[in-house]
Amino acid sequence: MMKHIKKISFWFLVLFLLILICMPGIWIFVSAFRPNPEILAKPANWIPDRWTIHQFTQMFSINGYVSVPAFKYLMNSVIISSVSTVIAITIGMMGGYAFARFNFKGKNKIFLGLMLARAVPGISLSLPLFILFAKIGIINTSFGVILVYVAMNVPFTIWLTDGFFRQIPKEMSEVARTDGCTRFQAFWNVELPLAGPGIGAAAIFAFLLSWNEYALASIITRTVHSKTLPIGMMDYLDEFTINWAGMCAIAVVMIIPALILTFIVQKHLVSGLTFGGVKG
Repeated sequence: MMKHIKKISFWFLVLFLLILICMPGIWIFVSAFRPNPEILAKPANWIPDRWTIHQFTQMFSINGYVSVPAFKYLMNSVIISSVSTVIAITIGMMGGYAFARFNFKGKNKIFLGLMLARAVPGISLSLPLFILFAKIGIINTSFGVILVYVAMNVPFTIWLTDGFFRQIPKEMSEVARTDGCTRFQAFWNVELPLAGPGIGAAAIFAFLLSWNEYALASIITRTVHSKTLPIGMMDYLDEFTINWAGMCAIAVVMIIPALILTFIVQKHLVSGLTFGGVKG
């Protein structure tokens, strides 16, 4: 009897903590469908008196009027996050494979240097990046934002993929090469498929970091042509007022794709992290 009571108590505690953690997200979602005056009302009301999709129709110009070009910001976020992730994973995968399989001079020092570079807070680089990008003419461009996100993600993906490739026995590659494969063919046909879940996990983390990043993007983007969704939220700040309902609506637009992606690849994400959890 005590065993069942402990089990029920445990799951009630888990449910309580889950609700507590999800409360901010639930509040944002609900507030996206209520008029702005209701958000400012005191005391706060969890259930809106009047549900509305006014903020979404304005964002996506359904009624012919665009308050904030959220669709353009969404496309910018998709393009910048996808391209930067593909480039970072390609470079990081090759780097991780090199660190896992080859011995070369200064290997440990280079690896440590990459990790230290990743440990530098991004916001501390904002001023140097702004000055540099302004001088070479890539400020306020999608290319500039992609370049920054690739630089941020490459050390992290190298670190992750290095652990994944170390878990694959070298003998499998050697057997494939004995059978006539080149090193690249052995990598492509044998090692890469086995490291697939781990590389997928690294790609998800890289994508989400690029999708949610705000600090650096706010410094190097200025116009609709380069702003991403997190930066687009600032369009709801006026001189004397804040459109909280609009900010919540664009936050929902930003959160939903990330949630969908996470749920779709959840199984591969967990297996990938488990696979690379222990270095050989």
